[in-house]
Amino acid sequence: MASRILIHCDLDAFFAAVETLHHNLDPEIPLILGSDPKEGKGRGIVSTCNYAARKYGIRSAMPIGEAWRRCPGPPHGPGHYLKSTRGLYSRASRKVMSILSQNADKFEQASIDEAYLDITEFCEGDWDKALAFARNLQTKILDELGLSTSFGIGPTRILAKMGSEEYKPAGIHRTLPDQIEDFFNGRSVREVPGIGPKTATRLAEWGINTMFEAAEYGEIALARFTSERFASWIIRVLEGETSNDVSPLRSRKSVGKEHTFEFDQTDSESVLSQLSVLVSKVIKRAKEMGVAGRLGEVKIRYQGFETHTHGRSIPVAMDDETVFMRLAHGLFAENIEFDRPVRLVGFRLGNLEMPLSRQSTLDVDE
Repeated sequence: MASRILIHCDLDAFFAAVETLHHNLDPEIPLILGSDPKEGKGRGIVSTCNYAARKYGIRSAMPIGEAWRRCPGPPHGPGHYLKSTRGLYSRASRKVMSILSQNADKFEQASIDEAYLDITEFCEGDWDKALAFARNLQTKILDELGLSTSFGIGPTRILAKMGSEEYKPAGIHRTLPDQIEDFFNGRSVREVPGIGPKTATRLAEWGINTMFEAAEYGEIALARFTSERFASWIIRVLEGETSNDVSPLRSRKSVGKEHTFEFDQTDSESVLSQLSVLVSKVIKRAKEMGVAGRLGEVKIRYQGFETHTHGRSIPVAMDDETVFMRLAHGLFAENIEFDRPVRLVGFRLGNLEMPLSRQSTLDVDE
């Protein structure tokens, strides 16, 4: 059976890149996002940084004081320190994902800055067309949004994801089906998604540091000091037989939206009005993803951060706004405590499915 052609897109230093554009900063100046460094006395951590800052050895999760010592801010050094601006990232991500999803056979947003595309049919199984397609996407995202991306192209999810790390930033790497053995030759086991530091340490204790050494052991020997499941999986990774499925449901258990009020609300009608807006947004997003749900949940957070979630299931998965609007309004009316100020309201669509056909509207009350 012919191999699928998958693409993994990874936005380069995404949060830092968005902040750079928003504040019109020089990308060559080290940018560090995180807690206030307080001139080296801060106690928080670095959330992320740009590539200019990485040249100083700064990394995510590093103590912010250590980052300052390596690259101090003005007037002591060139470092530029900012707190993260969450809303900016979501908006930028949606624009990127819109571009990525336009021509893919299947599309899956794996995180705010990562996505998988299956382009087998779109490129007619042609790996050269796939490479040209990735280049066009890369150029389009850079030209329209000013954001740098790296792409990995391969026959499995793992190979595509590993490929996107090969030539960062702004790189494209393609692994053809007959190049899988060469791709893994001499490669550290730690580079494989799914093999964490604990597993890598256990393998190293048995003299296995590279994927080639794992292949030499073979599945039966590996199973003796790991597990049968892990041994089988790592051999399938080496043979290019792991998952090539791209689906929104792999990375999404639910679709939801929340709203935190600027001031705690005592007017239940205002809260219900905001809930209606959230339901509309969630159903719109579900339709864009091509998914439907069987569970609707309303979340209410009162003053003092006490939070309650109320849900109801329907018999079949749907993406009908009217159905879930009635369901959400019913849950709200049944459970709201009118004498308590509301801090946050939310709506979540769960038990997602990708229905083959549309279900006609149900009577929720039945």
